[in-house]
Amino acid sequence: MNKYTPVIGLEVHVELKTNSKMFCSCSADYFGQKPNTHTCPVCLGLPGALPVPNKKAIEWCVMIGLALNCKIPLFSKFDRKNYFYPDLSKGYQISQYDKPFCQKGFVELSNGKKIGITRVHMEEDTGKLIHEGNSSLIDFNRSGVPLVEIVTEPDFETAEEIKEYLQKLQQIIRYLDVSNADMEKGEMRLEPNISLRKAGEKDLPKYKVEVKNINSFGFVSKAIDYEIKRQTEILENGKTPVQETRGFVEKKSSTVSQRVKEEASDYRYFPEPDIPPIRWTDKQISDLKSQMPELANQKIIRFEKEYNLSKYDSQLLTKSINLANYFQEAVTVGKKENLTPKQIANYIINKKVDTENILPAKLIQNILSSNKVGDINEEELKTIIKKVLSDNPKIGNDYKKGKDNVIQFAIGQVMYVIRKKIDTEILRKLILEELK
Repeated sequence: MNKYTPVIGLEVHVELKTNSKMFCSCSADYFGQKPNTHTCPVCLGLPGALPVPNKKAIEWCVMIGLALNCKIPLFSKFDRKNYFYPDLSKGYQISQYDKPFCQKGFVELSNGKKIGITRVHMEEDTGKLIHEGNSSLIDFNRSGVPLVEIVTEPDFETAEEIKEYLQKLQQIIRYLDVSNADMEKGEMRLEPNISLRKAGEKDLPKYKVEVKNINSFGFVSKAIDYEIKRQTEILENGKTPVQETRGFVEKKSSTVSQRVKEEASDYRYFPEPDIPPIRWTDKQISDLKSQMPELANQKIIRFEKEYNLSKYDSQLLTKSINLANYFQEAVTVGKKENLTPKQIANYIINKKVDTENILPAKLIQNILSSNKVGDINEEELKTIIKKVLSDNPKIGNDYKKGKDNVIQFAIGQVMYVIRKKIDTEILRKLILEELK
């Protein structure tokens, strides 16, 4: 039995794909561009330049909050977060402190556990440091890009729970089409807060260690595993781990100390004087809610009911909104050819269909071609099925008792007799008709 239980919270930063930056009109499409070409006096923090909030970014932030089951306060504001670092040209970051746009939400995992969402707030991204040899260069193209921060409660106990949560979060963001959430491009950055408490204790530990700017689900798991081992050794020696910010070293799958972790008071937050508070009406919030697409968890439920698919198949078909839409279009085309949603789903899943290059209409033709039963006509097939069922009466008896898996045995017996390639969905349909 483990002596310590991990207590893990997560901060996720998501860059929004708006056309312009958060507080100026510079293009937010900075990736791969020549350094310091997407800048202006506002995002460089030059004297006299005033910020103007990006309305679309704020609306998208609220939509993310709604998708995460958050409450949306009707009053919010921006704050100045003061700290000095070379990638922050004006010496402070415009962020949110005590009045975020979204708060008190949750994400439900497959095991039924709910991960609490503390807050979803809006801020601006910083510049990017580029280290070359003994020099550090700064590219301010990223400075001022709209950034949403999603903060959870310390509800995670395993790396597996974190991975599932992150996959769900990335899926939600992509369904909303507010960000590509491409971690290789830094559009989704992960920061776990990790601490340990004695097994059975309920109080939160008196320290936490934050690991900054991780860009893959796998690296998050490795960072957490390393920190659990490191902190366990410190606690076993009768000491308390230092509350600090650490960085993840990919090549060594380890973490290294960067700085002692600041408290909120260290940032000297105060209301942003150049931006008035944001006030919503109930109608504005309901209008944003009405603009939201059907999310994956909603599609899964509908696919099960409307198309009579298993939960597993529904989950596979809703991994991305493009695949889900492709499947639905294929079902519409397939109705004219008397193809069932189950047949179409099986083909897409089993054949790993290239949905980018094969149109739904062509997919249906491919399915119809694969469904041909060769030299055996349907009547001959029915005769073989009747004989197999007659020779194996246990199939019918077990099926009547609710043992649906016996159908697979029946399919195998028929296939053994005919010794020819045949679509198993057609075979299943004929067997079920005979058993009724």
